[in-house]
Amino acid sequence: MLTYQDLLEKHLDRIEKPGRYVGTELNSVHRQEKPKVHVALAFPDIYEVGMSHLGLKILYHIANENPNYWAERVFAPWPDMENLLVEKGLDLMTLESSTPLKDLDLVGFTLQYELSYTNILRMLRLASIPRFAKDRKNGPLVIAGGPCAFNPEPIAPFFDAIVIGDGEEVFLEILKILENETSREKRLKKIALLDGVYLPSEYSFTYNNDGTIKSINPQKKIKKAIVADLDKAYYPTSPIVPYLQTVHDRVNVEVFRGCLRGCRFCQAGMIYRPTRERSKEEITRLILESLNRTGYEEVSLTSLSTADYSGLSCLIPDLMQVLEPEKISLSLPSLRIDSFSVDLAKEIEKVKKTGLTFAPEAGTQRMRDVINKNVTEEDLLKTAEAAFQNGWHHIKLYFMIGLPGETDEDVLGIVELAKKVLEIGRRFTRRATVTVSTSSFVPKSHTPFQWCAQDHRDELKRKQFLIKDSLKGRGLKYSWHDPEISYLEGVISRGDRRLAEVIAYAEEHGARFDTWQEYFKPLVWSEAFKACGIDPDFYALRKRDKDEILPWDYLDSGVNKSFLWQEYEAALEGKTTADCRDVGCIGCGVCPSLDVAVNLRGDK
Repeated sequence: MLTYQDLLEKHLDRIEKPGRYVGTELNSVHRQEKPKVHVALAFPDIYEVGMSHLGLKILYHIANENPNYWAERVFAPWPDMENLLVEKGLDLMTLESSTPLKDLDLVGFTLQYELSYTNILRMLRLASIPRFAKDRKNGPLVIAGGPCAFNPEPIAPFFDAIVIGDGEEVFLEILKILENETSREKRLKKIALLDGVYLPSEYSFTYNNDGTIKSINPQKKIKKAIVADLDKAYYPTSPIVPYLQTVHDRVNVEVFRGCLRGCRFCQAGMIYRPTRERSKEEITRLILESLNRTGYEEVSLTSLSTADYSGLSCLIPDLMQVLEPEKISLSLPSLRIDSFSVDLAKEIEKVKKTGLTFAPEAGTQRMRDVINKNVTEEDLLKTAEAAFQNGWHHIKLYFMIGLPGETDEDVLGIVELAKKVLEIGRRFTRRATVTVSTSSFVPKSHTPFQWCAQDHRDELKRKQFLIKDSLKGRGLKYSWHDPEISYLEGVISRGDRRLAEVIAYAEEHGARFDTWQEYFKPLVWSEAFKACGIDPDFYALRKRDKDEILPWDYLDSGVNKSFLWQEYEAALEGKTTADCRDVGCIGCGVCPSLDVAVNLRGDK
């Protein structure tokens, strides 16, 4: 059988980036003897994107700690390698051993974003594994997990099982079941008993004449899996060091999981509640061990809002005392305007100076109150002044357009805010620049805005041109996302099981790499909706009623649906809700819903 190495040796001139398929990187795991359980961790995008995903690294190394298990990697092959596999009649293989996926015990996909779904189906097709779970009588179990699992219905028919919530502990339990059971039926039966596991085949849906859901059967709730104490959670300190430059090519250490800020558009801030912190000592240990075992020269402290880590003011100076002499840089990828500290930023910038990025999200205070951003224009301007005064030259600002209740005045507020920031910068340096980036708001499940209608594509384009025409002048730059891609994301993100046929049709007719502008094929998707008799506007542009059954209502994220509706009503009234760490319990329901004692802070 030909391996990836054979293909690269014989057809090197046809492969754009051979390093994607070598599979022998530092800290990659190779077994000499046949393991008891052999699985593939499948990321439905290219190597450079998948190798930047922290969840994949955790699962890869936690499995391979046990000599009885072997977890290998597989990524979506770029068209050059895909064409070569098809031409040679080869099935999609793992990186480490070039084992065909169809010969494994399990293939586990990461559901990181909705527009990777056609890549999942293409990978199954390339692996000669039936795409629909009902057509699989043998071969590996196909499971999935990740943030998009909180509405898995558009792709539920493709999977034997789906993990909801934190996956590392559940994954180990699944591997134990695979080790002790050999029949497909018994394996699935036992996996179904694990916390946080959803078997799509056990659930069915009926529909009303207007297309809304009439019933979900059974009515049994699937409660998300949760890792209670991050200090006790597994974390890889010998991660694979890629041969290629990846999207996040550095040591990444998760300082806490979850967020209680309560931004109403943010799905992650709802589904990953409550906040659980790592201790300062554990973070330091993980960083130093990882640096010693990888040779990286940059460290990133990751979370949904790293500046909210309770011990940050002590952690950063202590880390820089160790990192600065070794010329190792430290970065905080998620900064909040109201918790930004110039002193801390100056500590970080001792080794490597970069621009600063902030996310006001909306251009007016009215709109920021609607989304519960809980930052003010004054916060931003004070932060900008402090940054420019202390030697920064460039600030990047992230906003969303198409938010519920947005007016042209709110949109133009983005322009005015950017100009004010630039004006402040000009007081201190002629080199001051401000980049504005806008994304299109996409309503997500398990958020207060899950009932909202999404803006029409033409309306989003109009708002983009409104900003573009108004944001002119030296020192101002503007970038934006394609509304066509955002529209498709909106359709799938709140879709139901009927969309599975649409996704399958699109993949059959050439859709893949839909997040990549050069490969996105809106006409193929339009044909797919027509062929399947599905109106995409029904999912994207329609407002939901309070009592409507939503496709994901059987999933328990821990946050009460009544709380989400309460927040939705508060948004319509422009009222804000404070962080529960500042004012006490606000009644979201997540803490009482947990059956475990959660370590909310790492300072024990």
